[in-house]
Amino acid sequence: MRVSEADILIVPGYKGADENHWQSRWEQKLSTARRVQQVEWTKPVRDDWVRTVAEAVNEAERPPVIVAHSLGVAAVVQAVPLFTRPVAGAFFVAPPDVSDEAIRPKHLLTFGPYPRDPLPFPSVVVASRNDPYSRFEPAEDAAGAWGSLFIDAGESGHLNGDSGHGPWPEGLLTFGKFLARLPAS
Repeated sequence: MRVSEADILIVPGYKGADENHWQSRWEQKLSTARRVQQVEWTKPVRDDWVRTVAEAVNEAERPPVIVAHSLGVAAVVQAVPLFTRPVAGAFFVAPPDVSDEAIRPKHLLTFGPYPRDPLPFPSVVVASRNDPYSRFEPAEDAAGAWGSLFIDAGESGHLNGDSGHGPWPEGLLTFGKFLARLPAS
């Protein structure tokens, strides 16, 4: 699949993605990419975020390909039962451990636990070994339950601008390879 054949839905996490975040940069580079806008980025409400993601998928004009980061991953996997159209694929980066009682802010726990059913579309999960929002093992376990290809990003922090992943060219290359393997409709 090529970029022009998909609606690429960028789903940021808690606090959104500023202009230096790799998601914002990809949104500018990829011609069919658009951000899924949440009403409240700093006080996320699970039902609102899930509904917004489902609406974006269901309103897509081309096969949707989701690019989610952090809490955006949780919103997407919780929204899957509400999808009325097939998703071509999903690229998940740094899923937080929404079952960890130590996660801060506490309201992120309302996005858990993650469903354990295999996802009905191809997916990739990229996780770091020193992400402050998730230990490595829960991310790897979730990827296995979902049937996702799991990519170990080493010690890369939360894979955001604060951890030095503003442009993140390696991520864009990996996403490009994933997209190329998706069947064109």
